[in-house]
Amino acid sequence: MRSSAVTLLVIAKEPRPGRVKTRLTPPFTPEEAAALAEAALADTLDVVARTPAGRRVLVLDGAPGPWLPAGVEVVPQGRGGLDERLAAAFAGCDGPALLIGMDTPQVTPELLTVDFAECDAWFGPAADGGFWALGLAAPDPALLRGVPMSRPDTGAAQRRRLDGLRVRDLPLLRDVDTARDAAAVAGAAPGGRFATVLAELTAARR
Repeated sequence: MRSSAVTLLVIAKEPRPGRVKTRLTPPFTPEEAAALAEAALADTLDVVARTPAGRRVLVLDGAPGPWLPAGVEVVPQGRGGLDERLAAAFAGCDGPALLIGMDTPQVTPELLTVDFAECDAWFGPAADGGFWALGLAAPDPALLRGVPMSRPDTGAAQRRRLDGLRVRDLPLLRDVDTARDAAAVAGAAPGGRFATVLAELTAARR
């Protein structure tokens, strides 16, 4: 299956103070954490917009803002825990799909250009034990429902759900959860909005 036929899904929260990146506070204020979240989301969506795809879909908790680029559809997140919301995102696809979050603004179009010709799934492990990407040639919500989320073993549990499928692994990436994560991710993508906003906020504290 050619990458141009793949649906790219981004699951995200509207970057509002107090609702996103709460583990960045402290040292950052809720408003600063929201600014970092908005920058990360904008970087991620910019990469998605530049990646060959059949559809580009933002699965959003909240309302879209000026950070939404042209060509990206917006659909509301489903209800329930994160596993149910991820499952619902895949359920809305009628062909191969790759899902990522808003926490890895260092992604590139090359990383997201996946080919399902010789595999059934793609899996991107995260440094915190979770996963930053999951691609399915034949999206099956049952592969996600019941997977324990936001735990150090989430990635391992999700990877086990793919047993029996032909799986290809994407590189290990680091999510932005803490201030230390933010510095590392900005260093990996120094030219992005996220790195710029982090540098501005850090400079203002000196």
